[in-house]
Amino acid sequence: MLATMPPPPRQSYLEQGLQAGIITLHSDKTRISYFGNNKSRNYQNPEEPVQAETFCELILKYGYPKNRVKCFVPVQMGSSQKEADIVVYADDDCLQPFIVIECKESEVSEAEFQQAVEQAYSYAFALPNNVKWVWVTSSIKNAYLKVDKNRNTREEVTDIPIYGSDKVAPYKFVKNAEKFNENNDKQRFFDLQIVEEKQLTDRFKLAHNALWAGGELNPSEAFDELDKLIFCKIWDEKKPRKAGEPYDFQVIADKTSEKTNQALFNRICALYEEGRKKDPEVFKNNINLTPARVRTIVEYLQDVNLSDTDLDSKGRAFETFMGSFFRGDFGQFFTPRAVVQFIVDCLPIKNDSFVLDTSCGSGGFLLHALEKVRRQADDYFDNPNSKEHYRYWHDFAEKHLYGIEINGQISRAAKMNMIIHDDGHTNVITADGLKSDTVLREESNHTWTGEYGKFDFILTNPPFGSSVKQTEKAYLHQYRLGQSDVSWLDLKNTGVKNRDSQKTEILFLEQCHHFLKENGFLAIVIPDGILTNSSLQYVRDELEDWYRIVAVVSLPQTAFSATGAGVKSSVLFLRKYPARYTAKLIAIKEKLQDKILQKENYANQIKQMEQSKKQALDKPEIPFSGSLKEFKRGCIRLAQKIVKFHTIFAMF
Repeated sequence: MLATMPPPPRQSYLEQGLQAGIITLHSDKTRISYFGNNKSRNYQNPEEPVQAETFCELILKYGYPKNRVKCFVPVQMGSSQKEADIVVYADDDCLQPFIVIECKESEVSEAEFQQAVEQAYSYAFALPNNVKWVWVTSSIKNAYLKVDKNRNTREEVTDIPIYGSDKVAPYKFVKNAEKFNENNDKQRFFDLQIVEEKQLTDRFKLAHNALWAGGELNPSEAFDELDKLIFCKIWDEKKPRKAGEPYDFQVIADKTSEKTNQALFNRICALYEEGRKKDPEVFKNNINLTPARVRTIVEYLQDVNLSDTDLDSKGRAFETFMGSFFRGDFGQFFTPRAVVQFIVDCLPIKNDSFVLDTSCGSGGFLLHALEKVRRQADDYFDNPNSKEHYRYWHDFAEKHLYGIEINGQISRAAKMNMIIHDDGHTNVITADGLKSDTVLREESNHTWTGEYGKFDFILTNPPFGSSVKQTEKAYLHQYRLGQSDVSWLDLKNTGVKNRDSQKTEILFLEQCHHFLKENGFLAIVIPDGILTNSSLQYVRDELEDWYRIVAVVSLPQTAFSATGAGVKSSVLFLRKYPARYTAKLIAIKEKLQDKILQKENYANQIKQMEQSKKQALDKPEIPFSGSLKEFKRGCIRLAQKIVKFHTIFAMF
């Protein structure tokens, strides 16, 4: 599918209403006035922007005369008086109410929204004459009812009628609606709309909350099910359609609510199966929701155009929603976007580079690498709709981006994140990133083609603090840093011993070395302890053998505070030495060590000290003024020598 430029942003109905003079927003934007209403209202009230937008829509979108649209209409409910937000009248004298509209704030919960539906329905029956339509809106979610007061019935429909009509179509959203509407005088269809980042984030959150708040699912299960439906939504938008052909991912009214829900469920399942045939690794389980629950989620997303919404906006929206969920439910700490952007900007990644994240989380590093290559395509090709432009970045996304994530749910979320960004999910796998490349390929049924020595760039933020235990992970002994090597000053040559455990962030330093090409770059976020703790000198020694240290960038203590993590960290930029150069460095070190040992007659001194120690221990009755004193002085001299040896060696 060729990349297309998103359409220019359309003015909101609120902006159009301001220009047309049907609403007036005061200079400090704290008060608003409506046509035909002499009193200003508090625009800071969270429901007021929704009401203002809806008021403008009724006039500019549905065509109702502005003199027939009234706000804040009194409604007598028994002995008390309520107030309907908006009433549209069928006559110029405003005596025959035709439509009742109830407006709620955009972040209203699903339960509160349903209460608003009942409230609006009661207003319709309390108003005089025969109200025929009810519309409840939060700007994010809408509900429409066709009301028959004489029969005391209500029917769920897909919209309210346009001015001059008393009919609505069974569906609302079609492709190229504006072109199609030219031949339709009595029914109006609509295109999918591009929404702003915050509203898209709110839709994701509200849809997720609607799934688990009912008690049928826990938050984790709800997240998975929402992921599946977002996948279906994206797949539906990608399907080829003629102008005027309805989208499948929307409510299409049938004779009863049950039939409407079941038909919608069947269409969603069909979309899901179509998508899974192409991307079988994204989701392996079926949709685990009732038809009614599927409809709830569809109502939050059916009018949104995810394909044409700005990549950065929809990416941030999904990551914001995803990040807040995983922090609350899993305690996961994703790398802040600013840190990711800085790292990617520092590296000379191109469209033919192979890029890997061994602990990819939500896919932030991979997505920013993709965006960097996409911007390069803009520099090389004037036409962003050309095949050359598309091939430049899409081939990189499909064949050059690789990710590994151990948590299955986060891995699926990463794939969805990349699908939302128009691809790049093909080589993201669910696996333990510390397993060998051979095992990783076998576990993925050889669909994953990553291997040692393949990658030009590795960008990663491995998990901090957790340990790999030999009793739990049999591969620990395969890592050099998973073993306790003896010091070069240990002349007893006790030999290399396996460690009982090792920190994951230390093992990933070695695993990344395996995956990198010679002269490849590693950019890794690590806790500062690796750089400063004396007990981890052996790790720094190995890094000096494996990599050229390009830069160490200390991150402020607050860098991860927004994600809830407080470990002081740095970004380590390293470049892998060729194998022959590493071997040369190790040989030089060993030669220097031997030279220092011989020059200082270290072996003889150790032997003498050991003998003095043995004599002292064999004759405990000797007072402390004799050979034991001499032994102590020898120990002090030995300690001084050892410090001297380390100082001399450090100079090299």
